[in-house]
Amino acid sequence: MTLLTAKPKHLAPASLSSDVSLKDILRTLPRECFQRDRFRAWLHLLFSVSMVGLSYCGIALAPWYLLPFAWVFAGTALTGFFVVAHDCGHRSFAKRRWVNDLVGHVLMLPLIYPFHSWRLLHDHHHTHTNKLEIDNAWQPFKPEFYTNLGQLGQWGYRLLRGQFWWVGSMVHWAALHFDLSQFEAKDRQKVKGSIAAVVIFAAIAFPLLIATTGVWGVIKFWLLPWLVYHFWMSTFTLVHHTAPNIAFYNADAWNAAAVQLTGTVHCDYPRWVEWLCHNINVHVPHHLSTAIPAYNLPMAHRSLQQNWGPYLYERRFSWSLLQEITRQCHLYDEKHCYQTFKDHHTG
Repeated sequence: MTLLTAKPKHLAPASLSSDVSLKDILRTLPRECFQRDRFRAWLHLLFSVSMVGLSYCGIALAPWYLLPFAWVFAGTALTGFFVVAHDCGHRSFAKRRWVNDLVGHVLMLPLIYPFHSWRLLHDHHHTHTNKLEIDNAWQPFKPEFYTNLGQLGQWGYRLLRGQFWWVGSMVHWAALHFDLSQFEAKDRQKVKGSIAAVVIFAAIAFPLLIATTGVWGVIKFWLLPWLVYHFWMSTFTLVHHTAPNIAFYNADAWNAAAVQLTGTVHCDYPRWVEWLCHNINVHVPHHLSTAIPAYNLPMAHRSLQQNWGPYLYERRFSWSLLQEITRQCHLYDEKHCYQTFKDHHTG
């Protein structure tokens, strides 16, 4: 099926007929999109390892005035570690589960991210994308819920939906991924193992780093690149799922095909970011099927543009885009999608 009409990238997607299923959309994608390529998977891993290694050489050798550039490069390269681990979590990196688990754990250790904790919570997000009060990835608060928060809670939420959006990933990491109550009993043993792995790594790596480089070394070689990594994770997550006219739904009105195709955002970033982060910005086909490896996402997106173009929401990364989101997309109003904090307090 080919839709010949196109729309400007900044416009909201067209409404998808309720007769269209997720399988109908997936059938239009080339079969090659779903094929794992061992060579390309390990090449992507080698590329990320090389870029992280190069970035740390830059941090070690750069004069003070070039350190901010080295930190940005290192944090972005570490985001590439996360994206490869992300494929491992979706079992799209390797055919053998133990390989996915091993590579995923190793790559997430420097990020202090428990692999199975993230994998299970992230699977929940994919199953319930844009489902009000169920999706666990930064869904907006309803006005009535926000009103019932205390002053401290309202203040914190205003920060996270406003100019401090870049802290959101850190809050999500700390609040959910070490809390065993977030997981079913059958999964807790795996989660405990992943938490133990990052605790052991931290207990060895940080004292060793302090002993060899001092406290400044921890800040210089780990903390600041880690903050850049969380900046990108916060930004990617916010931009992928937030726009003034992208809807969230109650469970009884939720439709998988419509949400995954028209309710997630494709955003073009500078090429160096996309290279280092292995196409994490190509988000719509990933939500249609987590079986598509990262290196095949551009192919899948081109197919979607040809066959489902009017239904895609596509943007280009810019400061004005972030301002649009952080100034307008505050509280979720089911009638108008979003309500600003100002409108809520004056309404």
